[in-house]
Amino acid sequence: MTTTNTATVARSQMGTMMSKVPEVTLFFWIIKVLATTVGETAADFLNTNLDLGLTNTTYIMGVCLAAVLVFQFRARKYVPGIYWLAVVLISIVGTLITDNLVDNLGVSLVVSTSIFAVALAVTFIAWYASEGTLSIHSIRTVKREAFYWLAILFTFALGTAAGDLVAEHLNLGYWKSALLFAGIIGIVALAHYKLGMNAVLSFWIAYILTRPLGASIGDFLSQARADGGLGLGTVGTSAIFLTAILGVVTYLTKTKKDQPALA
Repeated sequence: MTTTNTATVARSQMGTMMSKVPEVTLFFWIIKVLATTVGETAADFLNTNLDLGLTNTTYIMGVCLAAVLVFQFRARKYVPGIYWLAVVLISIVGTLITDNLVDNLGVSLVVSTSIFAVALAVTFIAWYASEGTLSIHSIRTVKREAFYWLAILFTFALGTAAGDLVAEHLNLGYWKSALLFAGIIGIVALAHYKLGMNAVLSFWIAYILTRPLGASIGDFLSQARADGGLGLGTVGTSAIFLTAILGVVTYLTKTKKDQPALA
């Protein structure tokens, strides 16, 4: 092989990699819902219980997320611990972005929901225009991974705003909101498996909806009984769900049941 060919191959290998996203199994959705719940309760814990305030909490969590994403982008394949830590942190940051808009800047939940819906739509349009696919199974280049994590951030911010809009602004309540979003996810799953709904479309709809589902569950468990919750508090709720995430991720690390296909 000539020097030129060797350099070409090397550049190609730098631009592509093994899939950086796990297989979409039951474990994927379990951890996703757990992570979204932690995103809601951990953000409240850091902001309120530790009295860091929204601004300081956002800065701290933003730095933590950036640090973990450095490791995620440098990895050449899917690593459960790094990937799911990034998801947990981006869940917290997405929650904080919405809370900053609503609480600090006075943006209404209707407007913030609309803003993030548009931002997510623009991200998807740019992603598809650039790469010709929105499939998570195609996350094998740095550019596609960048689009992927940007979309994930906006799904969490959108889900937080939409969840609060339904549960609080529309006064549906936490457990009723959780049932509503769970029901819609069930309809999407039925449409996919029984009616042939496009796999990529159904995945992203379900991914977006699991955020307000997890947020509603987190609020229902952590909020005081007087506010419609069970009164477990943000500390107890966060500890329970973080322990569950750690247990499932440890299991997947050992068994490799969610390793992406090589093809």
